[in-house]
Amino acid sequence: MLDEVHEECGVFGISCNQSAAFNSILALHALQHRGQESFGVVTSNNDKLLSYHFQGQVSSVFDDIDEIKKSLPGDCAIGHVRYSTSGSKFGVQPMFGKSGKFGDFAIAHNGNLINISPIREQLIKQECVFQSDIDTEVVVHLTASGEKDSFLESFIYALKQIQGAYSFVAINQEVVIGVRDPSGIRPLVLGKLNGSYVLASETCALDIINAEFIREIEPGELVTISSDSKLASMFPFPKQKSSFCIFEYVYFSRPDSIMENRSIYDTRKEIGRILAKESPPKNNVDMIVPIPDSGIPAAIGYAKHSGLPMELGIIRNHYIGRTFIQPIPEIRKVRIKLKFNANKHILKGKNIILIDDSIVRGSTLRSIIVMLKDAGVKEIHLKISCPPIKHSCFYGIDTPECKDLIAANKSVEEIKEVIGIDSLAFLSIDGLYRAVKGEVRNNATPQYCDACFTGDYPIGQAVSPSLQITPPGTIFETTTGAPKNTAVNAPSAKSAGHGILPNIASKAAPIITIVIIGPPIPNFYYLSATAPFLQITPSGVIFETTTGAPKNTAVNAPSAKSAGHGILPNIASKAAPIITIVIIGPPMP
Repeated sequence: MLDEVHEECGVFGISCNQSAAFNSILALHALQHRGQESFGVVTSNNDKLLSYHFQGQVSSVFDDIDEIKKSLPGDCAIGHVRYSTSGSKFGVQPMFGKSGKFGDFAIAHNGNLINISPIREQLIKQECVFQSDIDTEVVVHLTASGEKDSFLESFIYALKQIQGAYSFVAINQEVVIGVRDPSGIRPLVLGKLNGSYVLASETCALDIINAEFIREIEPGELVTISSDSKLASMFPFPKQKSSFCIFEYVYFSRPDSIMENRSIYDTRKEIGRILAKESPPKNNVDMIVPIPDSGIPAAIGYAKHSGLPMELGIIRNHYIGRTFIQPIPEIRKVRIKLKFNANKHILKGKNIILIDDSIVRGSTLRSIIVMLKDAGVKEIHLKISCPPIKHSCFYGIDTPECKDLIAANKSVEEIKEVIGIDSLAFLSIDGLYRAVKGEVRNNATPQYCDACFTGDYPIGQAVSPSLQITPPGTIFETTTGAPKNTAVNAPSAKSAGHGILPNIASKAAPIITIVIIGPPIPNFYYLSATAPFLQITPSGVIFETTTGAPKNTAVNAPSAKSAGHGILPNIASKAAPIITIVIIGPPMP
């Protein structure tokens, strides 16, 4: 499946439990689908924090579980499974910090922070020493270096400096903390095991330790669990619109988990039913074949609605991990061959509907299609149980850059030809919303974060340290005396601070042209934009105009021929270390 961008992980926390370390390891095993590179557990015992970190899967240490339990005494713990979408490819959490005011602490994080580069630069100027390029470490330093006297106050201070999608768990000698970002993009749930409160990314982690699900942590909510198991809740951040990640329903969450009081399994079956309604089978189809495991629930729903039999035409080797959650391309390539086998006995001479949850690069599917044809399948009609993925995720799901997303660069017909199938259909965005929420998408204020499908980023995008943007409504103050909103060369501009590209869909600014002033940047897409879409042209060209103006000339967007939709990529470049983005148009609220 997918490949390469910002952190997708799983977190866990437990308090006042004599088997805190053991239950943490079991829970992390249940969350293994969220990250397979490494895991870690930190316990609190007699005013000391103890840790165990391992590069590899949780099941690899089960033979040593007794020794691990002995090394991790204490009745409070937090844990983490990691896939490195942000920062180093090899690293483990929870991460430790130390404060002269409140002592040792540890933090673990699921998600991705989008404004971290300028904060890191400032901390380095303050002589903070970083051991990694993981964004979680920035929060550790912010917490340790703050002026507040308590761990809780310092942690809240740190969280108020950051922006992004996150669920954190944290621990010191006195308290376990769980917190969810104000938009609620990443999940976090609360449970109880006898008298012990439990925090986890998904309810399946509660099930494995026989904990009772209580409720979800609300967007922007921070809960503390004291050493005597008292739970307190607060909302320390300004309220924002809820934008839970809809892709959790499509792929990431385990089918036996519950999100927003909905069964993931039942939701995926409903997705399959609506897919069958939107894209019914042809008369000559013999069977429905899911790509296991993530395609199975949707295939069940499709088969039930269509009346066709579902058969396990592809057998998965369950001792091989997810191809999406493998960061090195060479490993992905080998594992695809080891992961699936065609059930030739039932496939030979048949016309099939093949169902998968998504297409990202398309490389895995091409290999599967070849395998099915070698097994004697006559016709393959591919149905995808989500809309086309056309945009990168900056909020904690590991997706490739836009240039590597097959749906961002090819039409449905072109994808069909490249993959080598007889027909291709995607679920519509409204069909996905109907399956998940029972209503169509509200295009003005979407009910979920669906940026990977629509490019509508509810809290902005990650930026390079060299990307300088001022608050909406003012572009920059110049040192040349030129008025605001005037296009000047980057060296003469004083930036009002680092930031993110604001949402350009605006009644006050229906037409916005973005012009990049500076030397050409290799392998970079220059941008022009008209609300509500961001449009990009090939590298080295802003746009071709219909007014006769030369390339790279600032003209109104209606006169620009776009080469397609896309997102703002990382612009850090040796050829252009400082880039100024100038927005030509009325102020944006």
